[in-house]
Amino acid sequence: MSKLRILVLTASTGGGHDARAEAFAEWCFQLYRHDVDVRIEQMLEKSSVVNRAGVGLYNRIQRLAPWMHRGFYAFVELLSWLNRSDVTFGSSYYLKVLQDYQPHLVFSVHDCLNRGYFQLARATLGANRVRCATYCGEFSGGWGYSRNWIEPTVDRYFSRTPTAADYAVKQGIAPEKSRVRGYLMLPRSHLEVLTPADRRVFQAKKLGLNPDKFTVFLATGSNGANNHFDLLQGLMKHAERVQAIVICGKNKETYNDLVHWRATHPEFACHIEGYSEIVHLFMQASDVIVTRGGTTTCAKALHFQCPIIFNAFGGIMPQEELTWKFFRNGAASEKVEDAVDFARLIDRWMATPAAYAAVRENFLKLRYVEDPTLLIEELVGMANEVVGAKLKRWAFPPSNGSSAPSAPSGKA
Repeated sequence: MSKLRILVLTASTGGGHDARAEAFAEWCFQLYRHDVDVRIEQMLEKSSVVNRAGVGLYNRIQRLAPWMHRGFYAFVELLSWLNRSDVTFGSSYYLKVLQDYQPHLVFSVHDCLNRGYFQLARATLGANRVRCATYCGEFSGGWGYSRNWIEPTVDRYFSRTPTAADYAVKQGIAPEKSRVRGYLMLPRSHLEVLTPADRRVFQAKKLGLNPDKFTVFLATGSNGANNHFDLLQGLMKHAERVQAIVICGKNKETYNDLVHWRATHPEFACHIEGYSEIVHLFMQASDVIVTRGGTTTCAKALHFQCPIIFNAFGGIMPQEELTWKFFRNGAASEKVEDAVDFARLIDRWMATPAAYAAVRENFLKLRYVEDPTLLIEELVGMANEVVGAKLKRWAFPPSNGSSAPSAPSGKA
């Protein structure tokens, strides 16, 4: 049995929460191998019919009518009252997981899995036998920053930006429990970094694109919400200078339609994929990404120096508003609300390259470099406060240049 057991609570409202959960698990294996066991639970979907229906409705709204989410968000905020001291929906399943797994750390990466969940963990396992932590991926505070994130009894609260951390403290998180840790991406994202020469080879050999053209990345979340066809119309008139990378998530209908569209528009160069595991490479191969305000995608775009055009077709969901506000205030990032807006922006950039250069320069001012292992070490250290185990910490990056760990270093 592993020396440390960490339970990660997540749910598939969008793809960002799951992406952070999976990244954490991969990092733990990369750094600690079999000394640390991570169990990821889709707690909302698996614990109750009510929670599962809520997740499905959220994703449907995101795909079809983002403007409706304001009402849905206000309703979900009621959980901050219902779960103020216990878990209202799905407690029996969660209780069974706690009793069977006996985690040393409960780590939440979802807003609806904090309040009540930490109290029940302590009541079940003993207050001295478990630690509780939250990683909140929001970029800023205000309307859209769910009260469900804020559980004052949390042992450690991680925010993505100082702006969001300040807001969390104002909402009740003790300053001494607050930390700012910006990135939580898979280890491969830190290993697979393209040089300018690599980028040209990747575009030409792997994607079949022209390295000298302006490359627009049309992205989507895992559930496939997109406006790709409207956006492609704005790029078509500049086919001699512009090309696109397009992903479709798990939306097979969009993928099939795009493959047909590409066949009937040979004058426009584009690479199309469904659900992709190499988004971090696509960002490095692109000059700009068009995306909704998903926190994980936007954090990756910032890390990989790929400016963002915010897709506000159909309105912006409250959580997306937090991300848009951060990049608007900090970098004057662009937002498009329909195909006309987008076409006008691309026309301007193509006519005046200095306009795009200014956008990129402002965007990069928000970027900072961080040791990706720091967050992982802090969380594992919290679990180890309960056990006091002797752990071996493997080196990162691996000295042999592969994804396999190199020799361990002894660490208590």
